[in-house]
Amino acid sequence: MNSAIRLMLVFIIALEISLVANLSLNIAVIIGALAILFWQHLHLKTFLFISLLALLPALGIFLSQLYYGGSHGFYRGIILFSRLYAYVFLGLSFSLTTSPINLAHALEQNLHVPAKFIYGILAALNLLPRLRYEIKVIRANGNMRGKTLHPWQPTLYFKALILAINWSNNLSLAMQSQGFVENEPRTHFSKPIVTKLDWSLSLIILGAVQCIIIFCH
Repeated sequence: MNSAIRLMLVFIIALEISLVANLSLNIAVIIGALAILFWQHLHLKTFLFISLLALLPALGIFLSQLYYGGSHGFYRGIILFSRLYAYVFLGLSFSLTTSPINLAHALEQNLHVPAKFIYGILAALNLLPRLRYEIKVIRANGNMRGKTLHPWQPTLYFKALILAINWSNNLSLAMQSQGFVENEPRTHFSKPIVTKLDWSLSLIILGAVQCIIIFCH
């Protein structure tokens, strides 16, 4: 499925989950998201780690509704508990099955998001590994001078921020030298296409969601 259409589908489902208190819908979304994840060969350790990570806030929401939610506190707690996991697995199913580069191209070409915004996001994503490396270098330089820079100290990130500003200037000059001009027509090496199958699958999934909302409570 086209990445932009998939993003819109995930957004609409997440919005409906937030607006409708429907336990059946939450469970259906969780099952559907897990089916996609395991079909994409999600590692069991990753699944357990994410599940345990979300367990604490989910239990906190459930217990707060159980003790302070009145006569319907248990049911509301179950709904909010399952809603949080629906959000988690829905977002995970999108992030683990979607390439950031393909999504960026789809947003630019199919949804007409400004190219400057898209290339800014791609630049930030591509600079993250280098930024991690530079932070290690900064900490190593500090250790050589007998000064330990801990992860919670702002000095470490201030130096990394200065490097990022320099990189952004260099990137801007590089894009201009390659002929990048905003709001001008561009050619693309990769052209994502929205097919009839994409629209059909989206309508089927949204139709199933509406049926669950209407007929299942």
